[in-house]
Amino acid sequence: MKIRVTELKDLPIVMNIYDYARAFMRANGNTTQWIDGYPSETLIRQEIEDAHSFVCTDEQDKILGTFCFILGEDPTYQHIYDGAWLNDEPYGVIHRMAASGKQKGVSEVCLDWCFQHCSNIRVDTHCDNKVMQHILTKHGFQRCGIIYVKNGTERIAYQMYLSPSMSAEGK
Repeated sequence: MKIRVTELKDLPIVMNIYDYARAFMRANGNTTQWIDGYPSETLIRQEIEDAHSFVCTDEQDKILGTFCFILGEDPTYQHIYDGAWLNDEPYGVIHRMAASGKQKGVSEVCLDWCFQHCSNIRVDTHCDNKVMQHILTKHGFQRCGIIYVKNGTERIAYQMYLSPSMSAEGK
């Protein structure tokens, strides 16, 4: 599997992956995350145009997953409650990671790619998203506290920092 920048022609497939992810979340007890058509096609189109959207593909360039990755401060991470960030160093943020369900290991490939581009990563997830919480802790992320997103809902905040002596492969 490999990661590449999402192209506008990929938008229908990416939106289908988000549809699948919403149904998967509902089937696994997460009924309140990604509601009311979130993420919207307008949002994902903007992320593609801003070069923040990425896809995970197989050897034939078939799209298996998608995510948003942004280097730099995220306004929703300025205030953390019931905890603290691991550090105040520059960081990258992962949002809206989703897979098609057609192949295992997509999340690991996405996370590894992100760490190849930044050694300090923050991510948040819904309290009912037990699958994502498991993925994050399995890959070494530490639960840091609670943040609130733009619509005022609570998210669990995670962070992982690879010291300069570590590499993405050695985490």
